[in-house]
Amino acid sequence: MAFSSEVLTLEVNGHVATLWLDRPDARNAMGRELFSDLPLAAKEVASNKDIRVLVIAAKGPAFTVGLDLKTMGGNLGASSNAKSSAVANSSFYDSILRMQDANTCFAELKIPVIAAVHGYCLGGGIDLITACDIRLCSSDTVFSVREAKIAIVADLGTLQRLPKIVSAGHVAELAYSAKDFDAAYAERIGLVNRVAGANAEAVLAAAYELANEIAANSPLAVQGTKAVLNANDGRTIDEGLKFVANWNALYINSNDLKEAFTAFIERRPAVFNGD
Repeated sequence: MAFSSEVLTLEVNGHVATLWLDRPDARNAMGRELFSDLPLAAKEVASNKDIRVLVIAAKGPAFTVGLDLKTMGGNLGASSNAKSSAVANSSFYDSILRMQDANTCFAELKIPVIAAVHGYCLGGGIDLITACDIRLCSSDTVFSVREAKIAIVADLGTLQRLPKIVSAGHVAELAYSAKDFDAAYAERIGLVNRVAGANAEAVLAAAYELANEIAANSPLAVQGTKAVLNANDGRTIDEGLKFVANWNALYINSNDLKEAFTAFIERRPAVFNGD
């Protein structure tokens, strides 16, 4: 693949791709290079039509400890070198938007995205996993919406996406307190689909098992289902029903559907090509 990064590694195995956070010596702390490279990785995945599911995982002892304060701490405020405070504030605003896109690009992928989380998942890690469709974690995971402890407001997606995943009361408690919480609590409130084993290897195995189950289905149907689920936001039920009717009217006469019927009649597993 053309994609190259010093903090990320992209691997493809059949129809499943894995994007590794690959800065284990820093426990995958999120610095400038990561925020620059995540959208490039997402673009690479989107360009490969053979990829049907993306798993986001991490090498080393932690998924991520969040923002790299050693390298990013001096950039959290407006630059004192700017010609005016207005220019400085405008530049800082633009940098926030670029960092937001590092998470939004995964929410906007047409294919499902599964987060396989272990160790620490703090601050910016919550921003990233809430942009994924499905979240699995190991029992050793420690989560935190950490930003209030470092005197900032979470601005990369957590406060927008987490309320669509867990209840408003849980969002408020976690964001206001910035406390750590464990895997069992994350499962109980619905942040993760399930706790899948005791360590990184176990949760990754569970993520691959699920990814391959999804990848075995018609990619047209899976991607259409994701599009319809996303389109429900801001729409009434009636509007959502019209959207899915339009979608199926466009895509119902697919070769995948013919293959599904043929495989049923021939009593064999269907093999879908996505056309």
